[in-house]
Amino acid sequence: MSTPHREYPDAVVAPAPTMWPMLAALGVTLVFAGLVTHVVATVVGAVLFVTSAVGWFRSVLPEEATEIVALRPAAERARPASGSTRTVEHLEPGGPQSHRMRLPVEIHPYAAGLRGGIVGGAVMALLACLFGLLDQRSIWYPINLLAASAMPSLAEAPVSRLMQFDATGFVVASIVHGLMSLMVGMLYAMILPMLPRQPILLGGIVAPLLWSAIIWASLGIVNPALNDRIHWGWFVASQVGFGLIAGIVIARSERIRTLQALPIAVRAGIEAGLREDERADA
Repeated sequence: MSTPHREYPDAVVAPAPTMWPMLAALGVTLVFAGLVTHVVATVVGAVLFVTSAVGWFRSVLPEEATEIVALRPAAERARPASGSTRTVEHLEPGGPQSHRMRLPVEIHPYAAGLRGGIVGGAVMALLACLFGLLDQRSIWYPINLLAASAMPSLAEAPVSRLMQFDATGFVVASIVHGLMSLMVGMLYAMILPMLPRQPILLGGIVAPLLWSAIIWASLGIVNPALNDRIHWGWFVASQVGFGLIAGIVIARSERIRTLQALPIAVRAGIEAGLREDERADA
């Protein structure tokens, strides 16, 4: 049965600092990292997590570990807050100052994201096929290389086989490329309105370079055979081509005003008593 803490007039009783939660998080990370690296990482992570869990529970059970934190002298402490009868001006979204809260005032329709994904995906496919013709004299090489991300048989196949048409590989590559293009196009439609300036520059160059760097850093661990066969210069060029074309298509599409740009009466569904300009906005 725990005993109540003593009262300290010039100090407070606070939970004692502990490193066990951080070590437990590191253990969980190593457990999952071992699934794509080596079983030793999983074993080390499991041992570290169990040890941290035991240490964490012992620091709170049966009694919580605490420490005494001294307070500042009374003369150095902040004065108590006092109430005021004055009112403050509330920010109104869509008002004269055009205050924005959480959502952008205008967004692109989802259809623009689908169009951008389709057009950008077509440009990326053309650049990939051009690479296949110039590097391997076969448009099927990049297609089979993409399918190899989901087909282990193609990932370890010789180059001569990758240069030949493979019906299963073509279907798999088409599905993977189409779904990824549509998904990224939808993400662009949602993200571009939130970028303050130069949306095409950030969405068409900066974003492709970032995810290309992530793929470059992780593919050697996830699929070393596929990593050895990718020409990273052409890979980055195709990603940038997709980003630029998709960004231009989406940026030039119409914009839809969000509800927060409308008067409060319209957002609340109240139509009576609106001015002419408010009725037009509704």
